[in-house]
Amino acid sequence: MTIKHDGLRVTWFGYATVRIETPDGFVVYLDPGRYGVLDDYDARDGDLVCTTHVHHYDSDAVERVAKEDATVVAYGGIETDDTDRDVLPLDELPYEVVTVGQEDRVAVGDAQVWSLPAFNHEDGPHLRDDGTPYHPKGFGVGFLVSVGGRTVFWPGDSDVLEGHRELDVSLFLANIGGSFAMDRHGAADLAEELDPDLVLPIHYDTFDALEADSGAFAADVAGREVPVVLDERGVHRSGA
Repeated sequence: MTIKHDGLRVTWFGYATVRIETPDGFVVYLDPGRYGVLDDYDARDGDLVCTTHVHHYDSDAVERVAKEDATVVAYGGIETDDTDRDVLPLDELPYEVVTVGQEDRVAVGDAQVWSLPAFNHEDGPHLRDDGTPYHPKGFGVGFLVSVGGRTVFWPGDSDVLEGHRELDVSLFLANIGGSFAMDRHGAADLAEELDPDLVLPIHYDTFDALEADSGAFAADVAGREVPVVLDERGVHRSGA
């Protein structure tokens, strides 16, 4: 299933992987790969590929989605030493790679990309057994992408932050998985405050720890008079 939003064609593949295509054929991918979501996919049609942090970084998946002349915009804090997976360092990817910090702006072709902080609150519910956040400050980012005359917000793996509420958003890609970032209740509250043109939940049900009731989320958001849609193509279990 591919949803359509004001000329954009948007597909969620599972986990955090989203493809956005404008009416002019400019293609953006957000956080491609991991947990088998692109195992049978090899389009290599992406003009822009954005990666929020090392948990979502998969160099093989980047190569499955990126054109030869693609630009990869990635958080500069992604270090291959932070993962036991076999991935290429950012500077070894065969593309133009632009690294960004916590609050940067980059122009790529027809798109404008802003990076935003993404983290778990130190006194919040998303902590490891030793009391440290799964995503401490400085570990990753979210992205605001202006493309095709619309602005898409992907908060990444983050709790709801004060700065999120100030954004002007057309399409909100709501992280509702809950175990490692905002849950469906926090995401619904944020959707109401953002009042976007459309909400599409992602980052849920790809594996057991991300199990979430997308139908309840959609009903909650719709009850707040915010348009919402489900793309259940991305709902599957990888066995991971």
